[in-house]
Amino acid sequence: MKEQRLIARFALQNSDCFEVITVFDDEVLREKLDLENPILKSISSKYTTATWFERKIRDDFGIKIKGGYDNRPLVHHERFPDISPMRKDFKSLHVEYDKFTPYKYETVGGEGVFEVAVGPVHAGIIEPGHFQFSQEGERILHLDIRHFYTYRGIEKSLEGKNLFEAKEIIERISGNESIAYQVAWFDILAQSSEIKYDEKLKKYHYLLLEFERIIHHLTDIGFIPNDAGFGAALSFASQLSEDARVFLKDFCGHRFGFGSVGFEAKEYDREKLLEFLKTLEEKVRWFEDWITDIPSLWDRFDTTGTLNKQKARKYGVLGVVARSSGKNVDRRDNDFYKKHGFVIQNEEIGDVAARFKLRIKEIYNSITLIRNFIDDVMQIEKPTKFKDGQYMSFCESSIGELFMFIELKEGKIERFYSRDPSFINWQALYLMMEKDIIADFPLINKSCDLSYAGSDL
Repeated sequence: MKEQRLIARFALQNSDCFEVITVFDDEVLREKLDLENPILKSISSKYTTATWFERKIRDDFGIKIKGGYDNRPLVHHERFPDISPMRKDFKSLHVEYDKFTPYKYETVGGEGVFEVAVGPVHAGIIEPGHFQFSQEGERILHLDIRHFYTYRGIEKSLEGKNLFEAKEIIERISGNESIAYQVAWFDILAQSSEIKYDEKLKKYHYLLLEFERIIHHLTDIGFIPNDAGFGAALSFASQLSEDARVFLKDFCGHRFGFGSVGFEAKEYDREKLLEFLKTLEEKVRWFEDWITDIPSLWDRFDTTGTLNKQKARKYGVLGVVARSSGKNVDRRDNDFYKKHGFVIQNEEIGDVAARFKLRIKEIYNSITLIRNFIDDVMQIEKPTKFKDGQYMSFCESSIGELFMFIELKEGKIERFYSRDPSFINWQALYLMMEKDIIADFPLINKSCDLSYAGSDL
């Protein structure tokens, strides 16, 4: 019997109970918990990545977790007040810092073993994140990851808003997945309003989604060689990525695609788009030939940061991280995408080299998809009524499977929850470090291209 893949585990509060929803690939389980003394049995012994979900449930709602092997706070940092911000009775706009409570990192002891702390503030322009290494000389023995330094209260702030009021916030949760978040949002809007999601409009949305994927894969295929000491690759690929962003702005009005997914497939110059794709494909092929012929790069890429198929399956990793380890998980693997040229791309080794090569393969396939998604412009009527209920949607972002849940009550959002693919993949990152040296950490981390902001709601 096939073991279920854990997709998400989160809580909400009803008038008479807490409810915990656990989403697997083939079923959805719902558990009701007492409002006065809520206790949730952990599933982390079977599903390793349930750990972060359950720690977040405890921090958000004050629900006790029974049987979990990691009882540390996740969202609550050293001076986070003793509050449960997702409970319905919490309405404060301002909170006071609490007393300092030290956080205990997972470390490896022993003679000659020492610790290296990296972050949470970094030299790069990125979100804060802390990485605590246990080292034996240069060799990494263990890595403990800690994020959630910029808790934004997104889930709480969306309560009471309608779907249109919520969109500008939802599309800005994670800048490198803006279009993916919009596509997931639109799917829920379509479900709840029962509008017909016209095929031409869907093709326009997916065209934008594949364009977003190309941009971020271009960025990554530059940064990965850069972190192996070859800055020329970053210069070349960054120019391609910037050209694509400029084209996206001209195409839909914004460099990050904000506001691009809606009820209209806008008019665009098809010949200009096709010419851009032709030129881009030629340049990527030149880049691929160039990088392939640099043995010193592949000495750094090959066997570095390996995640084998067994561990990839155990941790339920997503996106490029999964497909480069021989695990074919892709929400685009459906009839609609396939008839427009989608072919799932994969590698087997699961190292930096595999993740680099897979991104190039996916750029080519995304170019094919965009060509096949070109169609006539069209517009559908904007809905005005929405049916109350609980809705779930999925979208394959440039990082992996994005999951979104919205509960509507009297046309307003009662509960919003999203699970970025990075929330899963961050938990498996330490597995890729076990035989490598600390100097390879930036290279391994960049090869996964995980979002800090997407996880930190």
